[in-house]
Amino acid sequence: MRPVYIAGGAHTPYIGKFHPDFIWKGHPDFGARVNPDTEAYIRRVVPDALAAAGGDGTAVDKAYIANFAGGMFDNQAHLGPFLAAADRGLRGKPAMRIEGACASGGLAMSAGVDAIRAGADVVLVVGAEVQTTRNAKDGADFLARASHYKRQRGLDPFTFPALLARRVKMAVEAGELTMDDLAHASVKAYGNANKNPNAHMRAVEMTYERASTPSKANPVFLTNPELRPYLRVSDCSQVSDGASAIVLASAEGLARLGKQKSDTVEILACAVSCAPIDEDSSGVDLDNIHTAVTRAYAEADIGPDAVQVAEVHDCFTVAEVLMYEAIGIADKGAGARFLRDGHAAIDGKVPVNTGGGLVGFGHPVGATGVKQALEIFRQMKGLCGAYQMPNAPGVGLSANMGGDDRTAVVSVYRDAG
Repeated sequence: MRPVYIAGGAHTPYIGKFHPDFIWKGHPDFGARVNPDTEAYIRRVVPDALAAAGGDGTAVDKAYIANFAGGMFDNQAHLGPFLAAADRGLRGKPAMRIEGACASGGLAMSAGVDAIRAGADVVLVVGAEVQTTRNAKDGADFLARASHYKRQRGLDPFTFPALLARRVKMAVEAGELTMDDLAHASVKAYGNANKNPNAHMRAVEMTYERASTPSKANPVFLTNPELRPYLRVSDCSQVSDGASAIVLASAEGLARLGKQKSDTVEILACAVSCAPIDEDSSGVDLDNIHTAVTRAYAEADIGPDAVQVAEVHDCFTVAEVLMYEAIGIADKGAGARFLRDGHAAIDGKVPVNTGGGLVGFGHPVGATGVKQALEIFRQMKGLCGAYQMPNAPGVGLSANMGGDDRTAVVSVYRDAG
């Protein structure tokens, strides 16, 4: 197969409630300016990503944009042509939107990898989402469409939090973790985000006392009485707006962009797996993620012991802990201990979600899978500033999950420098 390289990319800041730049009724700029819409995020991130990769739209052969719910939150679907509007050089180039719930970004990256392997030389991959335009209950209903809506919508007004709370309940009852373990995951996520200028929660401190204790500042909010005790606000990813983009290239594409291989990160594998949406997940195990992981490791010809940094889909804190086990950096049932022992910290054995993950960095749904790939690139190239690992990693992994482990995209990366 043709090698595939990440030549560069860009993030916009991820913003939403509690971010100092997010405009809400109490903000001093309320009425004077508004929050960016999907189009604005695309127009910002595309030129920045192309410039970081050393080119412009004329260098691109194909483009993909990941987005889950623009037609609901922002009344805008048909996003491929917005890429052509963001850079004149993209006019006339093939571009399309890809949707796979919270794994939309990973799927778009997979399409980009396939395009390079099939003969394209430069591919632009963008992820963008706006989710703050509606109230929490409307938003929860929109996001519930990533579940099996007709079967699972009645679980709780907040369907997805309830699905993951069910996982917490099963894991707690099985003795694999405690609510205090999940508080540690939240503290780690916010602590990393506090060092990340692009993070949604960069200005919000999370103490262990706050994360571990349900309160007015950190409420339990589910209606389902069986699941209500198993999820606090601090355990949840953020309702965020934002965009991320990367430029993929073949060896020939790198020459077109004026890049050396030493400037890049190679994508060794990008594996996709889907599980039946009309069946419930297994509860404690992320079986579908594990299927994709196994395939990715085989394609990359490495094992979990080679992984030096990981970006995993912590839509809720329990998902991060279960991800440690699914990707093999922790043994079955030992994910919580891996976290408690500090192995997932920035200076730990295998740093995980160094920029804050979905809980701290934010979760503009369509952007997340693209953001994960770019964060691996940035760590390998020493570009993460205050949250840079002590030693730049040589091998990394990202795991992007759509729905309750119904779509999985797992990629393996190697620094080409």
